[in-house]
Amino acid sequence: MLLRPVRDTQDDAETVRKLAEAAFGASHALKGDTPPNPPSAARAARSREKVLHIARHDPAGSWLAEDRTGQAIGVAQSHIREGTWGLALLAVLPGAQGKGVGSALLQRTLEYGRGCLRGIICCSRHPAAARVYRQAGFALHPTIRMRGVVDRAGLGEVEGAAVEGGPRDRDLLDSVDRRLRGGAHGPDHDFLLRHHRLVVADDLAGSGYCYVGDDSDGAKVALLGATSRRLATRVLSAALLGVGEGVAVEVHDITAEQQWAVDVGLRAGLELRAEGFVCFRGLRPPTPYIPSGAFL
Repeated sequence: MLLRPVRDTQDDAETVRKLAEAAFGASHALKGDTPPNPPSAARAARSREKVLHIARHDPAGSWLAEDRTGQAIGVAQSHIREGTWGLALLAVLPGAQGKGVGSALLQRTLEYGRGCLRGIICCSRHPAAARVYRQAGFALHPTIRMRGVVDRAGLGEVEGAAVEGGPRDRDLLDSVDRRLRGGAHGPDHDFLLRHHRLVVADDLAGSGYCYVGDDSDGAKVALLGATSRRLATRVLSAALLGVGEGVAVEVHDITAEQQWAVDVGLRAGLELRAEGFVCFRGLRPPTPYIPSGAFL
């Protein structure tokens, strides 16, 4: 096995995209879940752009594992934002699992974040992944996933002002991030703003924001942070109400500390199920906060 950096090329981005798709599709099959639909051209392009975004900003945190024939069998991407390290992606092809590939890739990314005081990982239910992250010193917090078509009458009206956000809100976003997770997301907001709708709330009581993305597969809350549960409830409710009629929406990585989010989901008629873990090292679970799987 050879480990090499992920190159800033479309070829490497497509290699990573296909590898992750194969690994996670197999994971769904093993769990008995319905595998995700084949990606649309737009979603595939967005996935490649995400790979390149991380590789460009954190070249020392992005690694591919290849076998003796040069075939890619695993990938890991991580990033550092103001002293907070995050594991954006760790995927190994089914045929290469259990052979130390994932551990070797994780070790390289952990070495990249060695000087960071804080670390975050969104982890699937795969028992091997949970074991490896726990052995690396992360605390595992079980999560809930919510999914369904929003019951607008049940959710009710948003209490307070929540408006469409944009690049002008970067100071607000960075301030909320630093308060909750010790470091702003920085350039990751540029990527999120290109591909997601942003809802913000800002008044004398505090600030909050929520990203939600829409595509052919439905809508998904991508990242949320707020300075109070009241503000978090407001921006999540506004984001859900902004989803098109009849469109299924998903909210992932809700830890037990986010009961305010569970309450919103129940009012909206969303189905709740146990999912995986959010793993933290060097900080308590931020709240009110819903991480992004890639940007954490």
